[in-house]
Amino acid sequence: MAVTFAEYIKKKKVLCDGGFGTYYGALTGSETPCEMANLKNPEFVKKIHREYIQAGARFIRTNTFAANKQILSCNETQLTDIIKAGYRLAKETAAEEKEPVFVGADIGPIPLESVEEEEQREEQYTAICKAFLEEGADIFVFETFSNLDEILPVIKKIKKENPALFVIVQFCVNQFGYSSAGLSAKRLLEEAGKVEEIDATGFNCGVGPGHLFQIMEKQNLAIGKFITAFPNAGYPQMIQSRLVFLDNEEYFVEKGCDIAGLCVDMLGGCCGTTPSYISKLKSKVEWERDTEKIPEKKAEQPLKIKSKDYSFFAGKQKKLIAVELAPPLDANDEKIMDAANRLKNCDVDVITFPDSPSGRTRVDPVLMAAKVMKETGMCVMPHICCRDKNAIAMRSQLLGAQVNGIHNFLVITGDPVPSMVRQSVKSVFNFDSVGLMKIIKDMNEETFAEEPLFYGGAINYNRRNLEVECGRVKKKTEAGASFFFTQPLFCKEDIEKVRSLKKEVPQAKILCGIMPLISKRNALFMKNEMVGIHVPDEVIARYEETMTKAQGEAVGIAIAKEVMEQAADFADGFYFSLPFNRVNVLEAILKDAGF
Repeated sequence: MAVTFAEYIKKKKVLCDGGFGTYYGALTGSETPCEMANLKNPEFVKKIHREYIQAGARFIRTNTFAANKQILSCNETQLTDIIKAGYRLAKETAAEEKEPVFVGADIGPIPLESVEEEEQREEQYTAICKAFLEEGADIFVFETFSNLDEILPVIKKIKKENPALFVIVQFCVNQFGYSSAGLSAKRLLEEAGKVEEIDATGFNCGVGPGHLFQIMEKQNLAIGKFITAFPNAGYPQMIQSRLVFLDNEEYFVEKGCDIAGLCVDMLGGCCGTTPSYISKLKSKVEWERDTEKIPEKKAEQPLKIKSKDYSFFAGKQKKLIAVELAPPLDANDEKIMDAANRLKNCDVDVITFPDSPSGRTRVDPVLMAAKVMKETGMCVMPHICCRDKNAIAMRSQLLGAQVNGIHNFLVITGDPVPSMVRQSVKSVFNFDSVGLMKIIKDMNEETFAEEPLFYGGAINYNRRNLEVECGRVKKKTEAGASFFFTQPLFCKEDIEKVRSLKKEVPQAKILCGIMPLISKRNALFMKNEMVGIHVPDEVIARYEETMTKAQGEAVGIAIAKEVMEQAADFADGFYFSLPFNRVNVLEAILKDAGF
């Protein structure tokens, strides 16, 4: 009976192949994705697999890393053909050997153009896995990922259907130990270690062997999983407009031996590593184990107790009041500063500052918050949007906010860039609000342990499927969100939706959104122009075209008070969005409110 990979890796460390794609490119000089060769030049694909096996690799990955519709510009049928051909070619080549050679179904990240494509991406991962399973794949390699979230649903799905599958997940980090999603190597390993369906985890690509050794030697590798390491040959140089990895085999092997000494179970190469690298690595590492290995997991250490609590709700037993002031569109901050100073005389717990809503440039919310805090002494909370900055910029912004005494944040995914400027302005969206919350949680444990940041998220009660939104709220809570702001509420039906969400996450503070509309024109604009805000027709009907400014404000104030009364039994507070920063409207609402 043939030995399974799970049995084999317990008895031996596994030497793996190298960078198929870069080796293919160096041999052919072609810029066409190597995955296309599975159909167009299958014998050449087998030739490369054969070279890695003859070099000593006992584990090879299929030529399918970039096999997805986005990168290959193909339809689902073509993609399935490429994937199935890739698996068959690898299996046929492996079968030529007398010794066991294992084949991993290789799956890389699917690039997204927008956060809205997440659901379609999960469907494509499922289709990719299905194609492999139909060919008999029993080992899956998910590699070069920046976080676990995008592939975890499909991993759980395929493992549930096929419990005997061996699943490997490898993350890509930079030389400082952070992924493009901003998560640390420590966090990535910890998260993978908690997933029962994952059998092995580690790192590949991103860095050379020296940096990968430095990163891995700092980690707790006893997480109950087999550990993998597939560093790049080094760092490429631009030669004649092409990225080229220079020959550094001796250094790679030297550092590879150091990595092997860290109790790594699977060792191979990524970009720039040829069969020659693998051959030399084979001769320098001891692959036999003295005893059969069963991955152990160290007991988790309790988290340190935070020494300070800077949250805007710390020690308060009353209904919390948050007020949003929109930063100016230009450099004139006179009106917003006047409004902020006036709020000092109201019972306001925190002033919040949106981050360029609707993709329209405004004064940076962190800088605006810093000025308001300095001049008024009030607690401030900038919104942080995922649309415009990558993980490096986000971390820098959070560090800058911390040194300026800002500890509270509302984390949002962000509105898309307006269509009329998409040709010149590009969204970033390396992650959504949950991903950014994980970054902050990571920083709280590693950087801000003594003075942690406090953050919350938004609730979109208007989502078509409220169960989906409930799931999002739970994910945000798991990622460390301690409070939630809702979109403005105007009717009992929407209040009931938020009430039901509160029952699902009773530990989280929910501040219900209040927007006192000040005229029929204002109400119609919010109803028809602002996505995600539900203004019912019965609210519109309460305004008349001929109303004076004072009369319009009075209607808005009355509606706001009604909403607050209806939500008072479950709301932990209220989040005010004041049209045109009209503080006088807030003063009228809070007067004799009884909260």
